[in-house]
Amino acid sequence: MASNSHILFFPFMAQGHTIPLLDLAKLLSRRDFKVTILTTPSNTSTISSYISQFSNIHLKVIAFPQVQGLPKGYENMSQLSHDQLLPFFTATKQLQQQFEKTLEEMSKVQDLPVCVISDTFLGWTNESCRVFRIPRLVFHGMGVLPMAVKKSLVIHQTYKEVDTDTEPLVVKGVQLGFTLTRADLPNSIREREPSVSQFFLDSEICDIGSWGVIANSFVELEKDHVASLESLYGNNTRVWCVGPLLLYDQIEGVRNGPNGPKPSTKWAEWLNQQVGEKSVIYVSFGSQSNLSENQLDELAYGLELSGHDYFWIVRSKTWNPPCDGRGLIVREWVDQRWILAHEAIGGFLSHCGWNSVLESLSEGVPILAWPMFAEQHLNAKYLVEELKVGLQVPNLNRAMKIVSREAICEGVKELMGGEKGFKARENVVELGRMAKRSVQVGGSSYNNLNELVNQISHISALATTM
Repeated sequence: MASNSHILFFPFMAQGHTIPLLDLAKLLSRRDFKVTILTTPSNTSTISSYISQFSNIHLKVIAFPQVQGLPKGYENMSQLSHDQLLPFFTATKQLQQQFEKTLEEMSKVQDLPVCVISDTFLGWTNESCRVFRIPRLVFHGMGVLPMAVKKSLVIHQTYKEVDTDTEPLVVKGVQLGFTLTRADLPNSIREREPSVSQFFLDSEICDIGSWGVIANSFVELEKDHVASLESLYGNNTRVWCVGPLLLYDQIEGVRNGPNGPKPSTKWAEWLNQQVGEKSVIYVSFGSQSNLSENQLDELAYGLELSGHDYFWIVRSKTWNPPCDGRGLIVREWVDQRWILAHEAIGGFLSHCGWNSVLESLSEGVPILAWPMFAEQHLNAKYLVEELKVGLQVPNLNRAMKIVSREAICEGVKELMGGEKGFKARENVVELGRMAKRSVQVGGSSYNNLNELVNQISHISALATTM
């Protein structure tokens, strides 16, 4: 075990990237590490509320750069419109000087971290850590498979060898159980927005040579893809699968989920009143997906036509439902982990962001995939075609402006009551058991976490004797 060694965490300013990294910070703090989390002013309140019970986790705040095209105080991706992405990414690259100044200040008081764990989108931290001779571990907000696919395509650029979005792609060094096309790739690789693409390309290149990679996933889910990713990083870089990080609270003595405190909210009361087990479909598209009002109308009609009760999270503050429904529409923050663990939830209509995927798999809830951007199309392909723990919204086409109510209705009915939905539920329940076993004593992720702790402690011991 560690002896109060110091670790510096630097999460990217997006909820889907920050929350799992904070889960990891809590885990390592329970193993006697002193943890410092580096962030910017507007992100402090969210992070502080998440770590408030941990006396050995501290916040270090640095100023967020002001750049043209980005309003003051816009320091998290959840606040951004599409045309503000590039200025935001530009601003995050300008944090390097303050990051290095922070390391320099820590060095002066002999409190230099034994290692830095930073987000993949902050790839430039790898260069800074080399200057200070500090090992850097990269943390990804996605699964190992999409990491490996992206890394391979950046290195080998085989996506440039096809002429259309429908031709099969060769992904060198990665064994896929499904056919991949250019249409399945993130826009950052498909080069639809060159300036934004360059940001992600730079991050991928900067990552290479990191001391290690921490993945919020588990070996039983990722299979041979772990070895593929390690080979793409090279230089004996180790990939540590230590997830699902959200499950550790259950074995660390923290009460949560369906057996923990019940949220005292109207939406929790509504869910508790549902009498049919697995009778409700949960609908949510994360913190960054914005559906048009026309699409929201189609979704409302599609859910109604399905005949199933639904629990739907809507981000829009202005949209009004076009019909009186049999479900519940919520426009506030909800505890998604608690909802997915509820006995009334029988399916999840999801954008397939990685955190949502892990939460759903961990609770044995099959997914109706409606991917929208980033690596979500890769996740959906893997879930539906290889793992067979979900279905995709029928006839879904990335170029479609509106997904029809008929397609939504068909997908919901099949997931909740059809033969394919039944098989997906059987498969995901078994995968959920594997997920829980992986974080328990002797499980694959539990053992990987212990190995990682021992490696970091070894570095700390070496540093102390130098």
